[in-house]
Amino acid sequence: MEPVTFTTDDGARLEGEVRTPEAEPRGSAVLCHPHPRHGGSKDHPLLWAIRNDLAATRHLAVLAFNFRGVMGSGGTYGGGRDEVRDVAAAIRAVRERVAQDLPTALIGWSFGANVAVRAAIDDPRVAALALIGLPLVPNDLSLPPLPDVTDLRALRRPVLLLAGENDTFAPSADVEAYAAGFPHATVRIVGGTDHYFWRREREAASIVGGFVEGVLTPA
Repeated sequence: MEPVTFTTDDGARLEGEVRTPEAEPRGSAVLCHPHPRHGGSKDHPLLWAIRNDLAATRHLAVLAFNFRGVMGSGGTYGGGRDEVRDVAAAIRAVRERVAQDLPTALIGWSFGANVAVRAAIDDPRVAALALIGLPLVPNDLSLPPLPDVTDLRALRRPVLLLAGENDTFAPSADVEAYAAGFPHATVRIVGGTDHYFWRREREAASIVGGFVEGVLTPA
């Protein structure tokens, strides 16, 4: 695990960690964490599990980072809007560590999923997008609006939407409905768990890893 720092285009200095595979990387991935004002950071067990799966099993270089204002990252919370800049900088940072022509996956959970889908719309470097527990119902998180179906139709890259069966932020029916707006979307609902995937982290990570591997490194 290599600690890294990188700077956004508006001058926020962010902290992260890159985990590289033992073999030559087949690509790269960026992980986006849950809400900064509700305890979210790069160090949640679910994100650790995803990072480990992508690096050890799928042979990707994986960057997990803290959004602006979280722990050692500079700047202040940007309401989910400035954080799109953080994602762009993170993608640039991890791609500097692998060949630029290799594909990059973007993976977000909860608040991070909201930011990730908005970042991916206009970033051609994102070859695949995984959205975990994407908040789709009214809540107290004060998140920016999600892209509408017109924008989603323009995102012609593979997308995974993953949620727990009992996720109150991302009910299964809402996930299925939102997924229908993408040209190429897969939905996976994990039974018997909720938004946090407690004790099911490895299972969720394997689903994300299998999707990314199938998209970025097909047999």
